[in-house]
Parts: sequence; C-alpha cells; structure tokens
Amino acid sequence: MDQQTRQALKHDQFVDTAQHGLEWATENRRSLILVGAIVGALIVILAIGAFIFNHRSQQADDAFGDAMQTYQTPLAAPGQQVPPGVKTFASAADRAKAANQLFVKTADSYGMTSSGKLAKYFAGLTYIEAGNDSQAESTLKEVAGSWNGDLASLAKLALAQLYRQTKRDPQAIEIYNDLTAHPTSAVPAGTAQLQLADLYEAENKPEMAKKVYAQLKDKDAKGPAGMIAAQKLNPSAAPAPAVAP
Repeated sequence: MDQQTRQALKHDQFVDTAQHGLEWATENRRSLILVGAIVGALIVILAIGAFIFNHRSQQADDAFGDAMQTYQTPLAAPGQQVPPGVKTFASAADRAKAANQLFVKTADSYGMTSSGKLAKYFAGLTYIEAGNDSQAESTLKEVAGSWNGDLASLAKLALAQLYRQTKRDPQAIEIYNDLTAHPTSAVPAGTAQLQLADLYEAENKPEMAKKVYAQLKDKDAKGPAGMIAAQKLNPSAAPAPAVAP
C-alpha cells in the first residue's frame, strides 16, 4: 500500500470518527442542552450559596465579637473612678446578663455558622453567671450533643461545674468519667481527672481524691496534669524543674 493510499484511509477514518461524533451529538442535542443547563444552574446555585454562607459567616463573626466585647467589659465598684468613655458593669452578674442577650441573639440568628455554635456555648456559660441555672443546663446540653467534639466536651465540662454548684455531684462525676474515657484536644483526660479529684476533696473524700491523683501521676508523669497530681500527692515536695526545650 503506497503512502497516498494510507493517507487517504487515515483521512477517511478521521472523517468517519468525526461524522459519528456529529451524528451522536445531533441525536442527543436536546439532552446535552438540558444537562448543560442543569450543570450551569447548579454552578450558579452553589456560587450564590457560597457567597451567602460566607456573608453570613462574616456577620456571625462580627456579632460574636460584639458579644465577647461586652463579656470582657471591666467591672467597677460604685464610686470607683473610671476613665471617660470607658464602659463598665457594677457586677459580674450584670455583665453576664448583658452579654447573654447578645450571645443568644447570635446563636439564634447564625446557628449554622462556627461563631453561632460558639455563641450558644457562651450563652450557656453566661446563663450560669447570671444565675439562670435551668436555662444554662438546657443550653449546655444542646451544645454537649453537637457534632463538634471539642465544643461538646467544653459544654460537658461546664455542665459538670453547674451540677457541682447545684449539689448534683453524682451527675458531675458521671460527666468527668465520660470526659476521661473520651478526651478531646479541648478537654484532655487529665483535665477531667483533676476536676474529679477536686470534687472528691470538696466532698471530704481524700482517699478517693488520692486514688485519682495516683492514677493520673502514673499515666502522665511528665505532663502538666500528672505534675499537678504529683504535687497534690506530696505538697511538701519542691515543684518539678522546668524541662529545657
């Protein structure tokens, strides 16, 4: 077969392939247009959704920042000299009530955002400080059941503190044991065990507290919690020297 014949066959094969593609496109033109329209619409919807979510996230961040600013406002006793233009509160309870309203509003308005979820946790904390124990418990329980493990563990820790304040130590102990068994980066097992030992000391059960301290010292001898436990077991011992980096 000469060169000219081979080129002709090659050209014919290309034409056949192109023709086949053209015929298929013609037959499926309507389907292609429909699929293209659907894909285009989805892209537009996703782009609009991303824009709206980012915009709301920014709004949530701003709202949470305002709430935190109120929560961190300084306290001033009656008659205390305060620099002009500096806002203060007369008590921690008053400050908590003011901040709580902002945290609740942020959580209700932007509950799907990270700042909204964090605001709900702080709403629970400020309910405690404001003396609203029942609302604090229900709010913290909601956060404790969230998918965010770190935030959930922080809410559980706050719940345990609330239970201690309201004379429900068995429920606090249950939470501390759960946090010990399921540690997170926000609430390591050592933190929960130290709180548990402190509860036993408050209940005048030193032997049970020592048992927790001993277990913690053995498991985490060089860690911060383990060193605190060792100090608790032997208060007269000198603090452990700082470890060189």
